Amino acid sequence: MEEKLKDHLNQILTAGLSAADPAAAVRRFLCAESGEIRVEGRSFPARRVFMLAAGKAAGPMAGAAVQTLGNLVSGGIAITKDGNDVPDEVRESGIEVLFAAHPEPDERGLEAARRVSELAESLGEDDLLLCLISGGASALLADPHPSVGLEDLGTLTGDLLRSGASIGEINTVRKHVSTLKGGGLARLAAPANIVSLLLSDVVGDEPSAIASGPAAPDPSTLDQARAILKRYRIEPPVSVSALLDSAEETPKAGDSVFERVTNVVCGGGRPSVEAAAREAGSLGYAPLLLSTSMTGDAQGIASVYAAMIRESRESGSPASPPCALVSGGEATVVVRGDGSGGPNQEFALALALELEGVPGWAALAADTDGNDGPTDAAGGLVDGDTARLAREAAVEPAEALARSDAGSALYAADALLVTGPTGTNVNDLRVALVSG
Repeated sequence: MEEKLKDHLNQILTAGLSAADPAAAVRRFLCAESGEIRVEGRSFPARRVFMLAAGKAAGPMAGAAVQTLGNLVSGGIAITKDGNDVPDEVRESGIEVLFAAHPEPDERGLEAARRVSELAESLGEDDLLLCLISGGASALLADPHPSVGLEDLGTLTGDLLRSGASIGEINTVRKHVSTLKGGGLARLAAPANIVSLLLSDVVGDEPSAIASGPAAPDPSTLDQARAILKRYRIEPPVSVSALLDSAEETPKAGDSVFERVTNVVCGGGRPSVEAAAREAGSLGYAPLLLSTSMTGDAQGIASVYAAMIRESRESGSPASPPCALVSGGEATVVVRGDGSGGPNQEFALALALELEGVPGWAALAADTDGNDGPTDAAGGLVDGDTARLAREAAVEPAEALARSDAGSALYAADALLVTGPTGTNVNDLRVALVSG
Protein backbone atom coordinates (compact mmCIF):
# COMPACT_ATOMS: atom_id res chain seq x y z
CA MET A 1 0.00 0.00 0.00
CA GLU A 2 1.27 3.48 -0.81
CA GLU A 3 2.34 5.00 2.49
CA LYS A 4 0.78 8.33 1.53
CA LEU A 5 -2.68 6.83 1.12
CA LYS A 6 -2.29 4.86 4.35
CA ASP A 7 -1.26 7.96 6.29
CA HIS A 8 -4.13 9.97 4.85
CA LEU A 9 -6.68 7.29 5.74
CA ASN A 10 -5.44 7.26 9.33
CA GLN A 11 -5.69 11.05 9.51
CA ILE A 12 -9.24 10.88 8.17
CA LEU A 13 -10.19 8.23 10.73
CA THR A 14 -8.75 10.36 13.54
CA ALA A 15 -10.83 13.34 12.41
CA GLY A 16 -13.96 11.21 12.33
CA LEU A 17 -13.36 9.85 15.82
CA SER A 18 -12.60 13.31 17.21
CA ALA A 19 -15.97 14.56 15.97
CA ALA A 20 -17.63 11.76 17.94
CA ASP A 21 -16.07 12.77 21.27
CA PRO A 22 -18.72 11.80 23.85
CA ALA A 23 -17.46 14.15 26.57
CA ALA A 24 -17.75 17.13 24.23
CA ALA A 25 -21.25 15.99 23.24
CA VAL A 26 -22.35 16.01 26.90
CA ARG A 27 -20.83 19.45 27.53
CA ARG A 28 -22.67 20.91 24.54
CA PHE A 29 -26.06 20.01 26.01
CA LEU A 30 -25.65 19.91 29.80
CA CYS A 31 -25.03 22.73 32.25
CA ALA A 32 -25.87 23.76 35.82
CA GLU A 33 -27.26 27.12 36.88
CA SER A 34 -28.42 28.25 40.33
CA GLY A 35 -28.63 24.68 41.60
CA GLU A 36 -30.69 23.50 38.64
CA ILE A 37 -29.76 21.23 35.76
CA ARG A 38 -30.29 22.68 32.30
CA VAL A 39 -30.47 20.63 29.11
CA GLU A 40 -31.13 22.38 25.78
CA GLY A 41 -32.40 25.46 27.57
CA ARG A 42 -34.84 23.56 29.80
CA SER A 43 -34.48 23.62 33.58
CA PHE A 44 -34.92 20.55 35.76
CA PRO A 45 -35.09 21.31 39.49
CA ALA A 46 -34.54 18.30 41.71
CA ARG A 47 -34.12 17.47 45.36
CA ARG A 48 -31.65 14.74 44.46
CA VAL A 49 -29.87 13.95 41.20
CA PHE A 50 -28.72 10.44 40.37
CA MET A 51 -26.72 9.44 37.31
CA LEU A 52 -26.95 6.35 35.14
CA ALA A 53 -24.21 6.10 32.51
CA ALA A 54 -24.42 2.97 30.36
CA GLY A 55 -22.67 1.95 27.18
CA LYS A 56 -19.27 1.94 25.53
CA ALA A 57 -18.96 5.71 26.01
CA ALA A 58 -20.19 5.66 29.62
CA GLY A 59 -16.78 6.65 31.03
CA PRO A 60 -16.18 9.92 29.18
CA MET A 61 -19.87 10.85 29.27
CA ALA A 62 -20.00 10.37 33.04
CA GLY A 63 -16.72 12.24 33.47
CA ALA A 64 -18.04 15.25 31.57
CA ALA A 65 -21.28 15.23 33.55
CA VAL A 66 -19.47 15.06 36.90
CA GLN A 67 -17.21 17.96 35.89
CA THR A 68 -20.26 19.97 34.83
CA LEU A 69 -22.58 19.24 37.75
CA GLY A 70 -20.13 18.83 40.64
CA ASN A 71 -21.81 18.18 43.98
CA LEU A 72 -25.30 18.31 42.49
CA VAL A 73 -24.92 14.57 41.83
CA SER A 74 -26.00 12.45 44.80
CA GLY A 75 -24.79 9.14 43.36
CA GLY A 76 -25.46 6.65 40.62
CA ILE A 77 -24.04 3.88 38.45
CA ALA A 78 -21.75 3.80 35.42
CA ILE A 79 -21.43 0.57 33.45
CA THR A 80 -19.19 0.07 30.45
CA LYS A 81 -17.37 -2.61 28.50
CA ASP A 82 -14.26 -4.38 29.79
CA GLY A 83 -11.12 -2.46 28.84
CA ASN A 84 -12.81 0.94 28.50
CA ASP A 85 -11.50 3.86 30.54
CA VAL A 86 -13.49 5.61 33.26
CA PRO A 87 -12.09 8.93 34.56
CA ASP A 88 -10.99 8.98 38.19
CA GLU A 89 -13.38 11.82 39.01
CA VAL A 90 -16.33 9.53 38.32
CA ARG A 91 -15.35 7.13 41.10
CA GLU A 92 -14.35 10.02 43.37
CA SER A 93 -17.82 11.52 43.00
CA GLY A 94 -19.43 8.44 44.52
CA ILE A 95 -20.64 6.95 41.23
CA GLU A 96 -20.39 3.14 41.31
CA VAL A 97 -18.36 1.91 38.33
CA LEU A 98 -19.14 -1.51 36.86
CA PHE A 99 -17.80 -3.48 33.90
CA ALA A 100 -19.47 -6.24 31.87
CA ALA A 101 -19.17 -8.20 28.63
CA HIS A 102 -20.20 -7.14 25.13
CA PRO A 103 -21.74 -8.12 22.69
CA GLU A 104 -23.08 -11.18 24.50
CA PRO A 105 -24.21 -10.60 28.11
CA ASP A 106 -22.64 -12.06 31.24
CA GLU A 107 -23.34 -12.37 34.97
CA ARG A 108 -21.81 -8.95 35.67
CA GLY A 109 -24.25 -7.35 33.25
CA LEU A 110 -27.07 -9.18 35.00
CA GLU A 111 -25.95 -7.76 38.36
CA ALA A 112 -25.57 -4.28 36.85
CA ALA A 113 -29.13 -4.41 35.52
CA ARG A 114 -30.38 -5.49 38.93
CA ARG A 115 -28.60 -2.56 40.58
CA VAL A 116 -30.02 -0.14 38.02
CA SER A 117 -33.54 -1.50 38.59
CA GLU A 118 -33.14 -1.00 42.34
CA LEU A 119 -31.95 2.56 41.82
CA ALA A 120 -34.85 3.39 39.52
CA GLU A 121 -37.45 1.94 41.88
CA SER A 122 -36.02 3.93 44.81
CA LEU A 123 -36.64 7.32 43.18
CA GLY A 124 -39.42 9.68 44.14
CA GLU A 125 -41.21 12.44 42.27
CA ASP A 126 -38.75 15.09 43.53
CA ASP A 127 -35.75 13.17 42.19
CA LEU A 128 -34.03 13.39 38.82
CA LEU A 129 -32.38 10.50 37.01
CA LEU A 130 -29.79 11.74 34.51
CA CYS A 131 -29.20 9.00 31.95
CA LEU A 132 -26.10 9.08 29.74
CA ILE A 133 -26.71 6.37 27.19
CA SER A 134 -24.46 5.13 24.39
CA GLY A 135 -24.26 2.13 22.13
CA GLY A 136 -23.56 -1.17 23.81
CA ALA A 137 -25.86 -0.52 26.77
CA SER A 138 -28.33 -3.12 25.47
CA ALA A 139 -25.84 -5.94 26.08
CA LEU A 140 -24.08 -4.41 29.08
CA LEU A 141 -27.37 -4.13 30.97
CA ALA A 142 -28.31 -7.80 30.83
CA ASP A 143 -31.89 -7.51 32.02
CA PRO A 144 -33.81 -10.63 30.98
CA HIS A 145 -37.35 -11.14 32.20
CA PRO A 146 -37.23 -13.39 35.29
CA SER A 147 -38.80 -16.23 33.32
CA VAL A 148 -36.01 -16.14 30.71
CA GLY A 149 -32.72 -16.02 32.62
CA LEU A 150 -29.22 -15.12 31.50
CA GLU A 151 -28.33 -18.35 29.70
CA ASP A 152 -31.37 -18.22 27.44
CA LEU A 153 -30.85 -14.48 26.85
CA GLY A 154 -27.26 -15.23 25.79
CA THR A 155 -28.44 -17.94 23.39
CA LEU A 156 -31.03 -15.60 21.89
CA THR A 157 -28.55 -12.73 21.54
CA GLY A 158 -25.92 -14.92 19.91
CA ASP A 159 -28.40 -16.35 17.40
CA LEU A 160 -29.61 -12.86 16.48
CA LEU A 161 -26.07 -11.50 16.06
CA ARG A 162 -25.14 -14.34 13.71
CA SER A 163 -28.36 -14.21 11.67
CA GLY A 164 -27.74 -11.05 9.66
CA ALA A 165 -30.57 -9.22 11.41
CA SER A 166 -30.18 -5.45 11.69
CA ILE A 167 -29.51 -3.85 15.06
CA GLY A 168 -33.06 -2.48 15.00
CA GLU A 169 -34.47 -5.96 14.53
CA ILE A 170 -32.23 -7.39 17.24
CA ASN A 171 -33.34 -4.73 19.68
CA THR A 172 -37.01 -5.24 18.83
CA VAL A 173 -36.71 -8.79 20.09
CA ARG A 174 -34.57 -7.89 23.10
CA LYS A 175 -37.02 -5.19 24.22
CA HIS A 176 -39.77 -7.75 24.58
CA VAL A 177 -37.82 -10.17 26.77
CA SER A 178 -36.30 -7.52 29.05
CA THR A 179 -37.13 -5.44 32.11
CA LEU A 180 -35.26 -2.16 31.37
CA LYS A 181 -35.34 -1.94 27.58
CA GLY A 182 -38.24 -0.61 25.52
CA GLY A 183 -39.29 1.99 28.10
CA GLY A 184 -38.89 -0.38 31.02
CA LEU A 185 -36.52 1.97 32.89
CA ALA A 186 -39.05 4.80 32.62
CA ARG A 187 -41.76 2.51 33.97
CA LEU A 188 -39.62 1.58 36.99
CA ALA A 189 -38.47 5.15 37.73
CA ALA A 190 -41.86 6.88 37.45
CA PRO A 191 -42.85 9.38 38.78
CA ALA A 192 -39.26 10.73 38.97
CA ASN A 193 -37.98 13.10 36.30
CA ILE A 194 -35.73 11.42 33.72
CA VAL A 195 -33.40 13.34 31.42
CA SER A 196 -31.50 11.19 28.89
CA LEU A 197 -28.56 12.35 26.80
CA LEU A 198 -28.20 9.82 24.00
CA LEU A 199 -25.06 9.23 21.94
CA SER A 200 -26.54 7.51 18.92
CA ASP A 201 -25.06 4.40 17.34
CA VAL A 202 -28.11 3.67 15.19
CA VAL A 203 -29.16 4.82 11.74
CA GLY A 204 -31.80 7.53 12.05
CA ASP A 205 -30.94 8.47 15.67
CA GLU A 206 -34.36 7.38 16.93
CA PRO A 207 -34.35 7.44 20.79
CA SER A 208 -36.36 4.23 20.98
CA ALA A 209 -33.61 2.42 19.04
CA ILE A 210 -30.54 3.76 20.88
CA ALA A 211 -29.53 1.10 23.43
CA SER A 212 -33.03 -0.34 23.00
CA GLY A 213 -34.68 2.81 24.35
CA PRO A 214 -34.73 2.29 28.13
CA ALA A 215 -36.55 5.59 28.71
CA ALA A 216 -38.32 6.00 25.36
CA PRO A 217 -41.75 4.90 24.10
CA ASP A 218 -41.40 1.66 22.16
CA PRO A 219 -43.04 1.65 18.70
CA SER A 220 -42.27 -2.04 18.18
CA THR A 221 -44.65 -4.82 19.13
CA LEU A 222 -44.68 -8.40 20.33
CA ASP A 223 -45.99 -9.46 16.92
CA GLN A 224 -42.98 -7.83 15.25
CA ALA A 225 -40.58 -9.56 17.63
CA ARG A 226 -42.10 -12.94 16.80
CA ALA A 227 -41.99 -12.15 13.08
CA ILE A 228 -38.28 -11.29 13.21
CA LEU A 229 -37.42 -14.62 14.77
CA LYS A 230 -39.46 -16.36 12.08
CA ARG A 231 -37.88 -14.30 9.27
CA TYR A 232 -34.35 -15.30 10.28
CA ARG A 233 -35.35 -18.87 11.09
CA ILE A 234 -34.29 -18.54 14.71
CA GLU A 235 -35.71 -21.14 17.06
CA PRO A 236 -35.53 -19.33 20.40
CA PRO A 237 -35.23 -21.03 23.79
CA VAL A 238 -38.53 -22.35 25.13
CA SER A 239 -38.61 -19.65 27.82
CA VAL A 240 -38.38 -16.91 25.19
CA SER A 241 -41.16 -18.41 23.05
CA ALA A 242 -43.41 -18.72 26.09
CA LEU A 243 -42.75 -15.12 27.15
CA LEU A 244 -43.39 -13.70 23.67
CA ASP A 245 -46.74 -15.51 23.68
CA SER A 246 -47.83 -14.09 27.03
CA ALA A 247 -45.84 -10.94 27.87
CA GLU A 248 -47.25 -7.51 28.58
CA GLU A 249 -46.60 -5.02 25.78
CA THR A 250 -43.85 -2.46 26.24
CA PRO A 251 -45.09 1.08 27.06
CA LYS A 252 -46.05 3.14 24.02
CA ALA A 253 -46.24 6.86 23.22
CA GLY A 254 -48.87 8.51 25.39
CA ASP A 255 -48.27 6.25 28.35
CA SER A 256 -48.22 8.20 31.62
CA VAL A 257 -44.75 6.82 32.50
CA PHE A 258 -43.27 9.22 29.92
CA GLU A 259 -44.94 12.41 31.22
CA ARG A 260 -41.75 13.47 33.02
CA VAL A 261 -39.19 12.01 30.58
CA THR A 262 -36.96 14.05 28.26
CA ASN A 263 -34.76 12.32 25.65
CA VAL A 264 -32.11 14.36 23.80
CA VAL A 265 -29.79 13.00 21.10
CA CYS A 266 -26.47 14.71 21.86
CA GLY A 267 -24.35 13.08 19.14
CA GLY A 268 -24.26 10.44 16.46
CA GLY A 269 -22.76 9.12 13.27
CA ARG A 270 -23.46 12.08 10.98
CA PRO A 271 -20.93 14.51 12.57
CA SER A 272 -18.27 11.79 12.42
CA VAL A 273 -18.84 11.03 8.74
CA GLU A 274 -19.02 14.72 7.85
CA ALA A 275 -15.76 15.41 9.70
CA ALA A 276 -14.08 12.55 7.82
CA ALA A 277 -15.25 14.04 4.51
CA ARG A 278 -13.94 17.49 5.49
CA GLU A 279 -10.56 16.04 6.45
CA ALA A 280 -10.34 14.20 3.13
CA GLY A 281 -11.02 17.50 1.38
CA SER A 282 -8.30 19.25 3.35
CA LEU A 283 -5.85 16.53 2.23
CA GLY A 284 -6.60 17.19 -1.42
CA TYR A 285 -9.27 14.58 -2.19
CA ALA A 286 -12.59 15.68 -3.63
CA PRO A 287 -14.97 14.31 -0.97
CA LEU A 288 -18.12 12.49 -2.02
CA LEU A 289 -20.29 11.77 1.01
CA LEU A 290 -22.39 8.85 -0.15
CA SER A 291 -24.58 8.41 2.92
CA THR A 292 -24.49 8.70 6.70
CA SER A 293 -27.03 5.87 7.02
CA MET A 294 -25.86 3.08 4.72
CA THR A 295 -27.06 -0.32 5.90
CA GLY A 296 -27.20 -3.85 4.56
CA ASP A 297 -24.90 -6.79 3.93
CA ALA A 298 -21.21 -5.88 4.23
CA GLN A 299 -20.23 -7.71 1.06
CA GLY A 300 -23.01 -5.98 -0.86
CA ILE A 301 -21.78 -2.57 0.26
CA ALA A 302 -18.25 -3.59 -0.74
CA SER A 303 -19.50 -4.42 -4.24
CA VAL A 304 -21.00 -0.93 -4.54
CA TYR A 305 -17.73 0.64 -3.44
CA ALA A 306 -15.74 -1.52 -5.87
CA ALA A 307 -17.93 -0.45 -8.77
CA MET A 308 -17.60 3.23 -7.85
CA ILE A 309 -13.81 3.03 -7.48
CA ARG A 310 -13.51 1.38 -10.90
CA GLU A 311 -15.82 3.95 -12.48
CA SER A 312 -13.96 6.84 -10.88
CA ARG A 313 -10.63 5.60 -12.24
CA GLU A 314 -12.00 4.84 -15.72
CA SER A 315 -14.40 7.73 -16.38
CA GLY A 316 -14.11 10.25 -13.55
CA SER A 317 -17.64 9.48 -12.40
CA PRO A 318 -19.12 9.98 -9.83
CA ALA A 319 -15.97 11.92 -8.89
CA SER A 320 -12.64 12.45 -10.58
CA PRO A 321 -9.46 11.34 -8.82
CA PRO A 322 -8.08 12.28 -6.42
CA CYS A 323 -11.33 11.71 -4.56
CA ALA A 324 -12.71 10.19 -1.37
CA LEU A 325 -15.83 8.03 -1.14
CA VAL A 326 -17.16 8.36 2.41
CA SER A 327 -20.09 6.68 4.14
CA GLY A 328 -21.42 5.81 7.57
CA GLY A 329 -24.18 3.57 8.85
CA GLU A 330 -24.19 0.00 10.00
CA ALA A 331 -23.36 -3.04 7.90
CA THR A 332 -24.46 -6.54 8.84
CA VAL A 333 -23.16 -10.04 8.18
CA VAL A 334 -24.64 -13.50 8.08
CA VAL A 335 -22.23 -15.73 9.97
CA ARG A 336 -21.49 -18.80 7.85
CA GLY A 337 -18.62 -20.31 9.81
CA ASP A 338 -16.63 -20.12 13.01
CA GLY A 339 -13.97 -17.67 11.86
CA SER A 340 -12.91 -14.31 13.26
CA GLY A 341 -14.18 -10.98 12.02
CA GLY A 342 -17.01 -8.49 11.88
CA PRO A 343 -18.93 -6.39 9.33
CA ASN A 344 -16.11 -3.90 8.75
CA GLN A 345 -13.47 -6.58 8.31
CA GLU A 346 -15.77 -8.44 5.93
CA PHE A 347 -16.37 -5.25 3.93
CA ALA A 348 -12.63 -4.57 3.74
CA LEU A 349 -11.69 -8.08 2.62
CA ALA A 350 -14.52 -8.30 0.09
CA LEU A 351 -13.45 -4.96 -1.40
CA ALA A 352 -9.80 -6.05 -1.53
CA LEU A 353 -10.79 -9.27 -3.30
CA GLU A 354 -12.99 -7.52 -5.89
CA LEU A 355 -10.26 -4.97 -6.67
CA GLU A 356 -7.27 -7.31 -6.45
CA GLY A 357 -4.46 -6.01 -8.62
CA VAL A 358 -6.16 -2.65 -9.28
CA PRO A 359 -3.73 0.20 -8.48
CA GLY A 360 -4.40 3.71 -7.23
CA TRP A 361 -6.82 3.16 -4.37
CA ALA A 362 -6.95 2.31 -0.67
CA ALA A 363 -9.81 2.04 1.78
CA LEU A 364 -10.64 1.61 5.44
CA ALA A 365 -13.71 0.40 7.24
CA ALA A 366 -13.94 0.84 11.01
CA ASP A 367 -16.36 0.44 13.84
CA THR A 368 -15.95 3.72 15.72
CA ASP A 369 -15.82 2.01 19.12
CA GLY A 370 -12.65 0.14 18.15
CA ASN A 371 -14.23 -3.32 18.19
CA ASP A 372 -15.65 -4.76 15.01
CA GLY A 373 -17.96 -7.56 16.04
CA PRO A 374 -16.55 -9.76 18.83
CA THR A 375 -12.92 -8.90 17.96
CA ASP A 376 -10.18 -6.56 19.15
CA ALA A 377 -9.81 -4.99 15.69
CA ALA A 378 -11.78 -1.92 14.58
CA GLY A 379 -11.88 -3.13 10.97
CA GLY A 380 -9.55 -3.26 8.00
CA LEU A 381 -7.29 -1.01 5.88
CA VAL A 382 -6.81 -2.46 2.39
CA ASP A 383 -5.68 -1.81 -1.17
CA GLY A 384 -5.14 -3.68 -4.43
CA ASP A 385 -2.31 -5.77 -2.95
CA THR A 386 -4.16 -7.03 0.15
CA ALA A 387 -5.71 -10.16 -1.34
CA ARG A 388 -2.39 -11.20 -2.91
CA LEU A 389 -0.56 -10.68 0.39
CA ALA A 390 -3.07 -12.83 2.25
CA ARG A 391 -2.71 -15.56 -0.34
CA GLU A 392 1.08 -15.41 -0.10
CA ALA A 393 0.68 -15.93 3.65
CA ALA A 394 -1.27 -19.14 2.95
CA VAL A 395 -4.76 -17.70 3.53
CA GLU A 396 -7.13 -17.77 0.55
CA PRO A 397 -9.30 -14.63 0.86
CA ALA A 398 -12.34 -16.07 -0.94
CA GLU A 399 -12.34 -19.09 1.35
CA ALA A 400 -11.94 -16.84 4.38
CA LEU A 401 -15.00 -14.85 3.35
CA ALA A 402 -16.98 -18.04 2.86
CA ARG A 403 -16.31 -19.16 6.44
CA SER A 404 -16.74 -15.70 8.02
CA ASP A 405 -13.02 -15.48 8.72
CA ALA A 406 -12.15 -12.07 7.28
CA GLY A 407 -10.09 -11.25 10.35
CA SER A 408 -7.63 -14.06 9.74
CA ALA A 409 -7.11 -13.05 6.10
CA LEU A 410 -6.59 -9.39 6.98
CA TYR A 411 -4.19 -10.35 9.75
CA ALA A 412 -2.19 -12.47 7.30
CA ALA A 413 -1.98 -9.49 4.94
CA ASP A 414 -1.07 -7.06 7.77
CA ALA A 415 -4.28 -5.19 6.95
CA LEU A 416 -6.17 -5.29 10.24
CA LEU A 417 -7.07 -1.86 11.60
CA VAL A 418 -6.45 -1.82 15.35
CA THR A 419 -7.24 1.33 17.34
CA GLY A 420 -7.93 -0.05 20.81
CA PRO A 421 -11.05 1.16 22.69
CA THR A 422 -11.89 4.65 21.42
CA GLY A 423 -14.29 5.71 24.17
CA THR A 424 -17.05 6.44 21.68
CA ASN A 425 -19.53 4.49 19.57
CA VAL A 426 -21.34 6.10 16.63
CA ASN A 427 -21.62 3.37 14.00
CA ASP A 428 -19.31 2.45 11.15
CA LEU A 429 -17.07 4.69 9.03
CA ARG A 430 -15.97 3.69 5.52
CA VAL A 431 -13.55 5.74 3.40
CA ALA A 432 -12.03 4.88 0.03
CA LEU A 433 -9.35 7.11 -1.48
CA VAL A 434 -8.83 7.03 -5.25
CA SER A 435 -5.56 8.61 -6.39
CA GLY A 436 -5.81 7.87 -10.08
